[in-house]
Amino acid sequence: MRNLNSTTVRAPQGSCFTRHTTRAIVLKGEDILLLYTARYNDYSLPGGGVDEHETIEQALLRELQEETGAKSLTNITPFGRYEEYRIWYKPDYDNIHIVSDCYVCEICGEFSQPQMEDYERDNGMKPVWINIDKAIAHNQSTLENCDKQGQSLIRELYLLEKIKAELIV
Repeated sequence: MRNLNSTTVRAPQGSCFTRHTTRAIVLKGEDILLLYTARYNDYSLPGGGVDEHETIEQALLRELQEETGAKSLTNITPFGRYEEYRIWYKPDYDNIHIVSDCYVCEICGEFSQPQMEDYERDNGMKPVWINIDKAIAHNQSTLENCDKQGQSLIRELYLLEKIKAELIV
């Protein structure tokens, strides 16, 4: 899987654990399937953690089913890997290394009702189709106007810009 980061990612000092995630890139022309989260006022790619017993593809489908209601995926193609380190907020480790494997895919058939986790519903998360330029502009504005946003918004903005540059014709 090719590295999407623009610079070399270096581990910070202190203890660290790695969390593998997978993220879906689903396009319809210039529209992209994203998750809007009201609490953070941002758009993000659907996806999440890969459980120990899962393949990347199984985790991708499970996360899309939970977050968007997608029932089936086809044409799953690797897009690239984005790596980041963050300070961890629990006492067991100092840092977390997040490895996000991103895949372009298509959704087959109808959508069912998303089965989001409680915290996702509480944060006002919902799946939306949005023009990629509007999503990028929105996330840029949110990043510029809110001092509480974390590294996830930086990651999502970077990935959206990369997707636009490489996949939108």
